[in-house]
Amino acid sequence: MAFDRGLEERLYEHFSNRYDLAVRKMFGGLCFSLSDHMCCVIIGDKLMARVGPENYSDCLTKPYTTEMDFTGKPVKGLIYILPDGFESDSGLAHWVNICINFVDSLPPKQPKKSKYNKLL
Repeated sequence: MAFDRGLEERLYEHFSNRYDLAVRKMFGGLCFSLSDHMCCVIIGDKLMARVGPENYSDCLTKPYTTEMDFTGKPVKGLIYILPDGFESDSGLAHWVNICINFVDSLPPKQPKKSKYNKLL
């Protein structure tokens, strides 16, 4: 699993005030989640951004963006941002803030059911 360690550090700085941050390996990269909702993922040297369906078309008109087609088919609401699109701190903040705003608008996730819940 190879991904941009410098971008990892920059994202940790950006999320430093979030108590609900979880980071885990996913999609062959490193996923940053807020309140159990995927926010963005470092895949190689690209940033996969969860911008949401409403922002999707507009975000794809911006420079250094492409459709997220990890599965071979574009997924509406997710885009790739190429390294030139987040080279500056303000560029990274722009994209990460779009992701945060979308993820913060989602309803809380329900607790996962377990076979042990039946015992309680």
